[in-house]
Amino acid sequence: MANTPYPQSYYAASANPVPPRPALQGEVETDVCIIGAGYTGLSSALFLLENGFKVSIVEAAKVGFGASGRNGGQIVNSYSRDIDVIERTVGPKEAQLLGHMAFEGGRIIRERVAKYNIQCDLKDGGVFAALTSKQMGHLESQKRLWERFGHNQLELMDQKRIREVVACDSYIGGMLDMSGGHIHPLNLALGEAAAVESLGGIIYEQTPAVRIERGANPVVHTPQGKVRAKFVIVAGNAYLGNLVPELAAKSMPCGTQVITTEPLGEELARTLLPQDYCVEDCNYLLDYYRLTSDKRLIFGGGVVYGARDPANIEAIIRPKMLKAFPQLKNVKIDYAWTGNFLLTLSRLPQVGRIGDNIYYSQGCSGHGVTYTHLAGKVLAEALRGQAERFDAFAGLPHYPFPGGQMLRVPFSAIGAWYYSLRDRLGF
Repeated sequence: MANTPYPQSYYAASANPVPPRPALQGEVETDVCIIGAGYTGLSSALFLLENGFKVSIVEAAKVGFGASGRNGGQIVNSYSRDIDVIERTVGPKEAQLLGHMAFEGGRIIRERVAKYNIQCDLKDGGVFAALTSKQMGHLESQKRLWERFGHNQLELMDQKRIREVVACDSYIGGMLDMSGGHIHPLNLALGEAAAVESLGGIIYEQTPAVRIERGANPVVHTPQGKVRAKFVIVAGNAYLGNLVPELAAKSMPCGTQVITTEPLGEELARTLLPQDYCVEDCNYLLDYYRLTSDKRLIFGGGVVYGARDPANIEAIIRPKMLKAFPQLKNVKIDYAWTGNFLLTLSRLPQVGRIGDNIYYSQGCSGHGVTYTHLAGKVLAEALRGQAERFDAFAGLPHYPFPGGQMLRVPFSAIGAWYYSLRDRLGF
């Protein structure tokens, strides 16, 4: 069987060493078979193992191969649509539950890092940067909204204050969230995988799920084996393909592009981001950036609908980086890569159950680092019979893309063009 390596990213080049994990050969039995060894799958596995379940994970490529090992590495609270939108959609009672969960993912990451001694360059502090007074007004209301749900580690920043934390002249203000932060995302996934194995969980790499045999005892079929289980958790997200057709209809893989500079040196790095916070702007199609532990700048942005790999990533992202930091015009780009995330029409995650024993979570819509860790806990609770929090997510309404899978790419691209035009015109 073909061996799928990691993409040539900065994260793969600086990953902590890991043991080889063989593909599944033959037949195994387990309590829970998880499809996908990204954050959703690994988080689910850890919570289940800690509660006495027997767990096997099948992964089509390698641990953290998808979005979990390629993202911007930013710990950002809440969901891609904020709690006020959820409140208008489902009413105050369910929104209350979802609102209190909106800040749990970041806490789970920090607990995992501490408990299992995961080496992933965890740093505290994330900045939302406003380019217009309208965006600043949105941050002011976002602070009030988050504080309603007990989230108090927030500071509004005026133009002078934001200059102290990021050397970019474009911003008129912002908001600092000290419970935000950043990590080396692939090393977080690899550390979580080691924790899974330390508790007796088994991870099979290079083992794609090719078919789920549904029934009282579901069976996950792979090219050279099968896993018989009491429960299946589908955690493939943007890399699931058409394994579960009813999930594919309501979501769309999208690509985001990331570049990493050569090492900048301590002095230059410190002038850009003196406190080593990560930053994202408030545009609909946002830019995001941060420093690495070896003082490179990681800069990402843009969306490719339908997840095609653009020919020249550096040509797309470098101009965005230079707009923020013209002082980097002579700096070399060492790595450029793309990775897919899964977009839903509502931009809210899709959580649910198919039949009695196949559970899923997908569609973080670009807000995956924290949400996936929460999702693992919520899925594990549901398998243990505590479904209140699971049901709150499962009750969110979801819709297929207009025109089905064929038209979802142009439809979304038109929507994004409209919103990015609004960003540029300052509406």
